[in-house]
Amino acid sequence: MLQNVTPQQLQNLISESTKNALAELSASMQPQEPDEWLTRQETADLLKITLSTIHDWVKRDILKPYKIGNRTYFNRNEITEQMFNSNRQ
Repeated sequence: MLQNVTPQQLQNLISESTKNALAELSASMQPQEPDEWLTRQETADLLKITLSTIHDWVKRDILKPYKIGNRTYFNRNEITEQMFNSNRQ
């Protein structure tokens, strides 16, 4: 397979393949932002709504609550995604 390939061409092929592999690896290893968890009050402040509206939206499955003990949290990424998707109907 390496017939008619000069040492310089082989070096260039190896160099290009290595650069491409490192670029792909670098792109796949980008740090992800951690999830941000908001309390009911922080969620209400973010959306500029009341706590009773938060309760209503949870009952209507607009917002998904996460319970930890007696506390309720909402995922900020899910809130943002839900708000953007609700405008596309």
